[in-house]
Amino acid sequence: MVSRNSKITEDVLKFLIGLLLLLILNQLAGHYLIRLDLTEERRFSIQPATKELLRNLEDVVYVDVYLGGELPAGFTRLQRSIRETLDEFRIYATGNLKYRFVDPEQETNSSTRNQYYANLAEKGIQPSNVIDTKNGQRTEKLIFPGAIVVQGAQERGVLLLKGNKGAGPDQQLNQSIEGIEYQLASAIRGLSSKRQQSIGLVKGHGELANNDIMDLTTSLSEHYRLGEVNLSVHQDLIGYDALLVLKPIHPFSELEKYHLDQFLMQGGKVMMFLDALQVDMDSIKGAGTYAFPYETNLDDMLFRYGLRINKDLIVDRFGQRYPIIVGTVGNQPNLQWMPWPFYPIINRTGKHPIVKNLDAISSKFASSIDTIKAVGIKKTPLLFSSQYSMKVDFPVRVSLNDLRKDFNPESFNQGPIPLAYLLEGNFISLYKNRMLPLGAPTMPIKPEGITKIIVVADGDMMTSEINPKTDQPLPMGFDLASQQEAFANRDFLLNSMSYLLNHNGIINARNKEIKIRPLDSIRIEDEKRSWQLFNLITPLLLLLAYGVTRHLLRKRKYASFK
Repeated sequence: MVSRNSKITEDVLKFLIGLLLLLILNQLAGHYLIRLDLTEERRFSIQPATKELLRNLEDVVYVDVYLGGELPAGFTRLQRSIRETLDEFRIYATGNLKYRFVDPEQETNSSTRNQYYANLAEKGIQPSNVIDTKNGQRTEKLIFPGAIVVQGAQERGVLLLKGNKGAGPDQQLNQSIEGIEYQLASAIRGLSSKRQQSIGLVKGHGELANNDIMDLTTSLSEHYRLGEVNLSVHQDLIGYDALLVLKPIHPFSELEKYHLDQFLMQGGKVMMFLDALQVDMDSIKGAGTYAFPYETNLDDMLFRYGLRINKDLIVDRFGQRYPIIVGTVGNQPNLQWMPWPFYPIINRTGKHPIVKNLDAISSKFASSIDTIKAVGIKKTPLLFSSQYSMKVDFPVRVSLNDLRKDFNPESFNQGPIPLAYLLEGNFISLYKNRMLPLGAPTMPIKPEGITKIIVVADGDMMTSEINPKTDQPLPMGFDLASQQEAFANRDFLLNSMSYLLNHNGIINARNKEIKIRPLDSIRIEDEKRSWQLFNLITPLLLLLAYGVTRHLLRKRKYASFK
């Protein structure tokens, strides 16, 4: 017979053993992190490259997110997604990441608050004026959908409301949520990187002047070291990770092409913005002018790598607005901004992380690109004109007077037309089995190499407009008609460079896709009352049914004793 004391001892021992096992499991869980993401689109998972970046942080990163306080429903969803992402970041950073949410409106003094707003705008966090309707009341709120990332004495502003403005508000917010990981990880990488990669700006062929690329150099300088490169001297390429070719108008010599080719064969990366035809903007008034080809001597090199930029211009029904005098009002000219087909708005992109969820891009006098068979090279189109576009072959007449005419919509039927390509894979040297140019090094050439190139058939895509009042350069993608930065030219440049230079694969975070599962708002409004009654009455009925059933069961059970 088992005594009462032995039974108590056995229960105590079982409890202590269970408690010990829980302590052991807790210690193991602290050393071996196991997290499961059961969502269909893996929305709570982050890229291996991001995890590696966070694990290797040597100093604490502080993130201030300016989405505190009461927000409209859509921005509340964005706020929740940012918090979830930062919670994931904090786990892998093992104590080296701290964040908080700040309400920019918490400052009661209006002058201090306005200065606070101005400081945020200077750091790249532009406000959004959001109009919302709640319970029949119309409200207007200034929201700063961004964050400041700080490490040590450095800080960087991150705008978290991205996406294509051509999409609806819900889609744009969803695209912003998809890009949260990349935007934050990219900022952290820029602050914590010990070695800045180097980009060389190729000079010597009439490339864009420094004033024309002011915003380009400023934007790239935040992430990379920049320098000017003379391709005629081989030593000038040593130490550079990538080269940027910006609208050359004079030909490259064979020696310069040889050095460029060998830079690629050694694994260097190149991004080219090339114009096929020259348009004199001073002659487009009146009868206009004709566009003539540039002779850059790069056609054979691009052909070997699998591309051909055609001697044509793309005209698109969806063009940027250009000022034209349509008459006079009194004794003053009547100036109107009218869509010009030679300035296509690029709002169609390929399927690649560089351009995923990218907003529209402005272009000027862009040309079409054809691909040619090149074994071992993968060709990915990045940018397209709209479906309502066509190609005009050389010679092309360009005249502002054409803006006064009605275009035939049926002729714009050749789109979408590709105007930017990514080439990656195993490249064959242009000089393999060929005589080397005079002055080339005597060392053996590298006949092939694995690398990446991006070619854009528009030399003006990265230029900065000039403010007509101050003669100062404006940001890339600035729209003079609307007087705001309306296009994503800068984002395209930075994304392209990030992919070319890899950055440990962080840009692959742009591949994240989160499906929208919206509720039917009209059905919700129609059925709201009935569902409220259902939620109110159903629990009471279930409780009553449970009580009656339990009473009947007990009555049947104890009635059998009679």
